[in-house]
Amino acid sequence: MSHRPDEPGDRTEPIDALDPLDPRTPVPDETAVVRREERADVGTELHEAGRVRVRKHVETHVVEEPVSRGVEHADTSERVPALEGDSGEVETLEDGSVSIPVFEEVLVVTKKLVVRERVIVRKHTVVDEHTLRTELRREHVTVEGDDDVEVEDRRPTAGA
Repeated sequence: MSHRPDEPGDRTEPIDALDPLDPRTPVPDETAVVRREERADVGTELHEAGRVRVRKHVETHVVEEPVSRGVEHADTSERVPALEGDSGEVETLEDGSVSIPVFEEVLVVTKKLVVRERVIVRKHTVVDEHTLRTELRREHVTVEGDDDVEVEDRRPTAGA
């Protein structure tokens, strides 16, 4: 009877397959067993521990400074406001009177942005020591024989 691999049923393996529990399996003269152990590979990884934020704020303060300015005055009986486009020149009117412009100084404030200081931010690395504690597994191999089988340990001895 033949079975497809996906069908349930009895399976027969070739007799030369190494199954130690099958009495039909031939016993080799030598058998190798692999022994493993874990080892710790300790290193470091760079992880961001936080950030540094630098903020600046603007502080406003009032400045009061006395400034002298000159204003011309004339003693006259009549004053008229200057018209747009007035030349600012002395003029003689039709009635023979003289029209003299009166000037005043206008205060002009100019603000200028200047660099006052530069803030330097540096970072540095501090190396500190930590004790790492972990568990490692190690496999040990023990070879034992039945009462009738002699097992000889041929491993080199330490220091030999």
